[in-house]
Amino acid sequence: MDFKLTEEQQMAQQMVREFAQREVAPVIKESDRQGGMAAFVLPRMAELGILGICLPLRYGGQGMDYISLGLACEELEAVDSTLRVVLSVHIGLNSLGLLQWANEEQKQRLLKPQARGEKIACFGLTESGAGSDVAAIQSSARCQGDEYILNGEKMWISLATKAHHCLWIARTDPSAADPHEGLSAFLVDLEQKGVTRGDLHGKLGMRAGSTGWIALQDVTVPLQNRIGEEGEGFKIAMACLDNGRYTVAAGATGLIRACLEASTTYAKSRRAFGREISWFQLVQQKIANMVQFYDAARLLYLRAGWLKNQGVRNTRETSLAKWFATDASFQAAAEAVQIHGAYGYSDEYDVERYLRNAKGGVIYEGTSEIHQLMQAGYALGYRVDAPLRCELPPYDSEFWQAEI
Repeated sequence: MDFKLTEEQQMAQQMVREFAQREVAPVIKESDRQGGMAAFVLPRMAELGILGICLPLRYGGQGMDYISLGLACEELEAVDSTLRVVLSVHIGLNSLGLLQWANEEQKQRLLKPQARGEKIACFGLTESGAGSDVAAIQSSARCQGDEYILNGEKMWISLATKAHHCLWIARTDPSAADPHEGLSAFLVDLEQKGVTRGDLHGKLGMRAGSTGWIALQDVTVPLQNRIGEEGEGFKIAMACLDNGRYTVAAGATGLIRACLEASTTYAKSRRAFGREISWFQLVQQKIANMVQFYDAARLLYLRAGWLKNQGVRNTRETSLAKWFATDASFQAAAEAVQIHGAYGYSDEYDVERYLRNAKGGVIYEGTSEIHQLMQAGYALGYRVDAPLRCELPPYDSEFWQAEI
């Protein structure tokens, strides 16, 4: 068992850290106050290759492994959760879904521009009446010759107004005995007639990012843009969530680290009762908890990343990592605010933003309650992962780094 990062993984980590700390950290507070993403963020991430970090060179990516993706997410969320969300959605929920389920022609035509950052991608699953209950999806797709006609509306879609592509889950068979089996997946061009979208405002957190809604009215999607077979939409969505949850777990680990660093710095500078508050045992207890949270969360997401690299199904391990890391990040952020006292309640310090953002992590990509049920199901033997027709390919450096 080797816990040492490879030279390539360390290089990826350092590159993303420098981008996040040097370029985004100085402006993130103002972006949060204004409620929008700085204009340079997505183009710069594309320029640095971050938007295709773990995709094969032959598909426009950087040829790095899944652990490098996790490390990138940790570094991004150590500055702000909205940065990590970009990778969760663009790579985790969309591009890795194409890598797993798309055919070779689709990978060349659709995945390549996403990996290069020429096209920004999002994921259309959640609806106003369908969140954890995916079988309740009402969006429809009707086959008409060599194309589909799509209708419906998705809510709480990250990058809704920034994206060019959306991996859209719609119902193709409303009469299916099992509603899960009546869903299919499509890659939708969002810059065509019949697409309307907008941003949602008034969010508790994630204010520096884009969260919105997308509506399709008689939007035409060619048969060549259906991903997988008809009826595989639920399986594709769940596979994409496995990848998205991995990025969320890694990102939440970065948020814990940010809370720990902010708390130790403040505790050693703030004086009360004649000494630094870092000497007070209850403050030390909070900091010690953050250390425990960080180490455990990091080991959990690295295990999931290692399993991905091996090509081993990791739904259970990723669920556990996501559940633990997001719950721990919310608790760490609350404790960080407490350590900062009244200052922690204002946006003069970053910890209040950490707390607002951390609350999102225990809701999206499967609520903490959903993950508790999943883990209990595995332990009790009620839940068993059936083989998929298309598994996420294991990392192979020779394949990943070959141009052709």
